[in-house]
Amino acid sequence: MDLSPAALRTAYAKGGVTPVDVVRHVLSRLNDDDQESVWISTVDPEVALISAEALTRRIADLDNLPLFGLPFSVKDNIDVAGAPTTAACPAFQYVATESAFVVEQALKAGAIYIGKTNLDQFATGLVGVRSPYGTP
Repeated sequence: MDLSPAALRTAYAKGGVTPVDVVRHVLSRLNDDDQESVWISTVDPEVALISAEALTRRIADLDNLPLFGLPFSVKDNIDVAGAPTTAACPAFQYVATESAFVVEQALKAGAIYIGKTNLDQFATGLVGVRSPYGTP
């Protein structure tokens, strides 16, 4: 499945795919071999599917939602309300009570949150391999 923004937008407009289809596809790949060390945490699949179903019912808003049905992740040093933030350091972990502005804007624009991705611990970027979750 082509998940590029342009391809998704075209598929949604033509009715060939729905946000539910996309979320199911993305969720089905989270544990694939090529995803090892990518994810620190992911959304509850039911929550993602509920979001996708709600968005599917809003297909008439496609032109008003620039990120309609686009799955997205954030590095695990960016807060998402209700999700843990670790910055790749388990001892630092806390559960965010509010989402970062960029996350709020993405959701308002129609994007679908999938999870938090791995990063060099505290995003220092010294050598890019310091993470207890595997090499980012």
